[in-house]
Amino acid sequence: MTDSFDFYFDFSSPYGYFASHRVDEMAEAAGRTAKWRPFMLGPVFKQSGNGPLIEQPLKGPYCIHDWERRGRMMGVDWVLPDPFPIGTVNAARAVYWLDDQDPALARRFAKAVYHTYFGRGIDITPAATVADVAAGEGVDRDAVLAVMADPVWKQRLKDETEHAVELGVCGSPFFIVDGEGFWGSDRLWMVRRWLSGERW
Repeated sequence: MTDSFDFYFDFSSPYGYFASHRVDEMAEAAGRTAKWRPFMLGPVFKQSGNGPLIEQPLKGPYCIHDWERRGRMMGVDWVLPDPFPIGTVNAARAVYWLDDQDPALARRFAKAVYHTYFGRGIDITPAATVADVAAGEGVDRDAVLAVMADPVWKQRLKDETEHAVELGVCGSPFFIVDGEGFWGSDRLWMVRRWLSGERW
């Protein structure tokens, strides 16, 4: 057992967005820390043969309804953004850069990015938009812009995504607790019980 567990997510994942509202609270209750690890779903889809839920017959309309319903149930802001889904490499690179300096700040930034996209419906693809969100959290805007274009952080995100695939991360959100993987925000209850020491 370790003091932390991994929370893998893609900023273009609605279910990751909903999980982001609960993961830290759940970790704190268990005396642990959630390590926020953004990754890219694209390579995962290539490995699994899947694609975005919204593009799948039957599942797409159901998920749109479910996201709206879940937002109301949880009492969190929700809009289906346009465009959706999107590439989120800029925000993900910035998270890893911030996390190496201040994990708490990285989490606040990640939550702000998620809210900008799914809470306000603002496209977070442009680097300028991500930099604006970072500035709102007290981060130097020019420094963030430089990071997002830096080959070092481009490679870091690529490496983190490849590592996620190696670990068996097959969607967003995905939690790894003491080596055990749980996929989906509907598995939060299982994660909570696993954190409490239950094993099955």
